Amino acid sequence: MSTFSAHFQHAKAPQLALILITIIWGGSFITVQYGLNFSSPILFVGFRFAAAAIAVMLISMRHLQGFSLKEIGAGACIGALIAIGYGTQTIGLQTISSSESAFLTALYVPLVPILLWILFRKKPHFMTWMGALFAFVGLLLLTGNSFAAIQLNFGQAITLLGSIAIALEIIFISYFAAQVNLQRVTVLQLIFAALFCFLLAPIFGERALPRFEWQLILVLLGLGIASACIQLVMNWAQRQVDPSQAAIIYAAEPVWAALFGRIAGERLAALALFGGLCVVIGVILSEWRPKFLQKK
Repeated sequence: MSTFSAHFQHAKAPQLALILITIIWGGSFITVQYGLNFSSPILFVGFRFAAAAIAVMLISMRHLQGFSLKEIGAGACIGALIAIGYGTQTIGLQTISSSESAFLTALYVPLVPILLWILFRKKPHFMTWMGALFAFVGLLLLTGNSFAAIQLNFGQAITLLGSIAIALEIIFISYFAAQVNLQRVTVLQLIFAALFCFLLAPIFGERALPRFEWQLILVLLGLGIASACIQLVMNWAQRQVDPSQAAIIYAAEPVWAALFGRIAGERLAALALFGGLCVVIGVILSEWRPKFLQKK
């Protein structure tokens, strides 16, 4: 019995690892929102990714030799998208709840194949369109809109912009994956993300550094270490887990975020919660490939 249990745990370890990092991911939204009590948003994102870069560098030190120009270019490109994606998401968290932010950010999943179609003429699967339809209905319900007129507040609109940037980030990571060393590019993209945020901060009026607060230091260290661990676990686990199965596990991220938000005292209206459920269903459908739709 113990042999069977050990074999089961070994076989399911990658899936369990992905579930764990999804829970950590879900908790990051409320953590970031708390951190904004001590720092302006763009500088906060800069410090967050600087901490993550240091953490990944310490873990992957032996792989960080001989950067090529292509790797530096890939790191700069992906880093810029990370800065835009997480910068806009963090600005949005100043005016919308962490639960709403998580559900809106999750729209990047159905957006990836649609953007691939627009940019590279890669035709999306039928289920991608089904997923996008559910996600769009969820977006309307979540933001309190109707089909007749769509009006987003500033926080919702800028978070949606962030989800587009995150979708583009994923596309470009895949585009460069076969051409570069991913561990070196991971460090470079985090460094560039931090640098771009520090450069953009004065443009957005963030000219003063945040005051030294132990709460801020602990939040930044926690997010930095979490980001490093998430990256390493994803690189290991996704080699052994089917992409569609991984996508379904990742779809739970906004659900965990909503749960953590609920514990912290956030309350979404019933219609908004149903909208969030539609977004999650849309995420799952966009990655589902039923056998009866596969070409023989």
